[in-house]
Amino acid sequence: MRWLVGWSSASAGSNGRNRTPRPESHRQHTAPSGTAGPSRHAAYTDPYNSSAPYGSSTPHGSSDPCNSYDPYDSYGPYGHAAHTAHIPGCASGSTADGVLQPVGAQVLWDGPDPLWAVGDWRPDEIRVVEAEPGSRLAVFGCCGASDEELRAGLVAARGGAFRHLTAWPGSYTAVACVGRRITIAADLAGARPVFHAPWAGGTAYATAALPLADLIEAQLDVGHLAALLACPDSPEALGDGTPYLGVRRVPPGHALIVRDGGSREIAGYESSASLVVGAPPVDPDAAVAGVRDALVEAVRARMTAPRHAAEHDFDVRDPGPVPGMGPADRRAARGGPAPGIGADLSGGPASGTLALLAAGLPGMPGIVSSGPDGRYGTGAAGAGERLLAVTYNDLTVRGSSPAGDLEGGPAGGPAGDLSGDPAGSKEAELERARALAENPRLHHLVVTGDEAALPYADLTGSPLTDEPAPSLVTAERHRHRLAAGSSDHFVGLGAREVLDAHPARLADLLLDRRRRHLVRPVAALARSEGQTAGRSLLVPVTIYRAARKLARTSYRDGVEETAAQLRDGTVAAAAFAPYREGGESAVDASVAALTWCRPGPAARWLTGEALAEVSLRLDVAAQARPSVERPGERRARAALARRAADHRVFEQAVEIRNQRLHAPFLDNQVVRASRALPDALRVRPGARASILRAALAGAGVHELPPGWGTPSRTAHEASLRAGIRLAADELTQLFQAPLLADAGLVEARVVRQAIQRIAKGEPLPLDGLADLVSMELWLGRLLARRGTCWTGSAAPRRRAAAAGVTPATRYERTLPPGPG
Repeated sequence: MRWLVGWSSASAGSNGRNRTPRPESHRQHTAPSGTAGPSRHAAYTDPYNSSAPYGSSTPHGSSDPCNSYDPYDSYGPYGHAAHTAHIPGCASGSTADGVLQPVGAQVLWDGPDPLWAVGDWRPDEIRVVEAEPGSRLAVFGCCGASDEELRAGLVAARGGAFRHLTAWPGSYTAVACVGRRITIAADLAGARPVFHAPWAGGTAYATAALPLADLIEAQLDVGHLAALLACPDSPEALGDGTPYLGVRRVPPGHALIVRDGGSREIAGYESSASLVVGAPPVDPDAAVAGVRDALVEAVRARMTAPRHAAEHDFDVRDPGPVPGMGPADRRAARGGPAPGIGADLSGGPASGTLALLAAGLPGMPGIVSSGPDGRYGTGAAGAGERLLAVTYNDLTVRGSSPAGDLEGGPAGGPAGDLSGDPAGSKEAELERARALAENPRLHHLVVTGDEAALPYADLTGSPLTDEPAPSLVTAERHRHRLAAGSSDHFVGLGAREVLDAHPARLADLLLDRRRRHLVRPVAALARSEGQTAGRSLLVPVTIYRAARKLARTSYRDGVEETAAQLRDGTVAAAAFAPYREGGESAVDASVAALTWCRPGPAARWLTGEALAEVSLRLDVAAQARPSVERPGERRARAALARRAADHRVFEQAVEIRNQRLHAPFLDNQVVRASRALPDALRVRPGARASILRAALAGAGVHELPPGWGTPSRTAHEASLRAGIRLAADELTQLFQAPLLADAGLVEARVVRQAIQRIAKGEPLPLDGLADLVSMELWLGRLLARRGTCWTGSAAPRRRAAAAGVTPATRYERTLPPGPG
């Protein structure tokens, strides 16, 4: 796990108080800091007012009279904050008395505003430039800008135009330090977030929440965990919170600006809607060309980066011939990915586009051959010119997709496309992958998976991640596939959320009085119900009514309606309702997604108290945060943010030493170019395949296999049921005395009964169980760890969540009788 962390210490006057004035609109409420060290509690009022209904200006749950402090004074009632927020005259890496620094960190700059990089960063992944004394810029990750372009961006950020820090190809985090003003920009998708917390009179920030939670010794925010289960893709419920009290997240498309350590400002750098009244419509061809250019530059940024190989790649000590094992198999047994660049090749349009673009661009994409001396890339003809393409073939489930759920999420979900075309089979996608792999610059490798690679297999093998996410239950499945990949590996994740039309965009078309553009997507959805003639005839009326209702529903009424739905018991009653075999259809998913806000799949398993608390969050958000966005645009942004957050946890859970996963569809430039696509183009059936086909044509790839781009409904549900059936005993044991029940979020016996029924083959809903299992696993790993992320004599004496979960009043549920 790689992250950066820094803070800005408040400059003190003669009496120890900060004399820097703050803007009234950006004042923060911070807990008092005593002379003994870091603050034990932290709470503040942020510009999004996400914590207002759950506490006052004093720390949550505190009854200490000393906590009656001036809410606009970051120093608290004591007038000063003795801390060592800088390295006072010590050499870099020193652990002298009074020094506080992250464990295993390398310091980039010190002083009152230090910055560290933690983890196994590559040398080219950390770049620091300086425009003039006192102005410096650090860029972490893969950035395609030159040093001169970085300096130009720093000069622009010095004048306040920090949007330039997000305009370069690649995936990165930029930290600009101009005097005592620090600017850290989060990306547009949310795959590279920024967190911050008030600490010791100043502001600490990082690209991971756990280090900040350790720093302020934060406890668990059970309310946020409940919202993460009940409404995972609703910013109204999640706000800018994290699983840790006092640690806040910078929303996607915003930047954190810290001045003199005390003033914190969250500023947006990307407009959410056009500010021009009656602006001319965007040319579809120009918009598609913009997406093509952005995607090509995103791939080129990875191709032009230096190549990296692990030490074992140059170890000539080979164990010798082993029956049934080739050189690649023996290398995989020793551990570590293959050197060079590789990509997923599932047969789908997203991964296939990335593989073909990477193979077609100039350069040496991969090193997959070994010479006589045992070193890669020497002695063999064409060595270094072939890109390693990996296809995953699940042998346990018939009809499953080779890519699993990594191409863009389960089809038919709220963020799926509106094509409604019949699903392609597993064999068809495998054939398309083999046809694509006939490219002479591709080296095709098919990785097979048995029962050991099913979801819920080896739940104890994943490391502790920064946050919980459903991808934890499939980590072993994808780690098995990625272990055969390259040091730099492309994945097609995010293409669906970036390029496809969220069903709620149909309401946007009605708001723009463009009803004729609804004909093609509605007709495609009707074709998907071709098996039932009567039902297919009702599809146009059903879709149109749902879209018209959303278009006529205000943001406040829509969010309050969802809050009432959480309270009236209908969500909890669906836990044991009969479930349609194969999941909900594309029509049902589209109708359910035509809302401002909707409960998540795990909401049906939560207790009444947990759902009531989340409903209060929704009610307050509806009153305090009126939205000027259209419903489709807002829902699409929320779906992309949820997908990007899950991808971030996925990267940490499947992390393989010396390997980097690249998701170009989540890059700033690709997301920004995709948002310029007109809604009328997005809602067309097969829009994603058409856009990616145009991108390949611009790169010189014109011949594609038959059926390329056909939407394929994966058998992800079948593999989930098979995984639950095999891991039923382990899952039942996990929920014998779960931490989620101690927190008052679920009833253990309800979850155990659901697992046993699903293992027996009953058609019960199971999509929300992955959220519950992953959060229970994450809580167990978090509370079982020892030590903190900090070292030095001033390090916190306790780690984050040292008090565990807070028991809550139990809510007894009456279980429906089982069959027989």
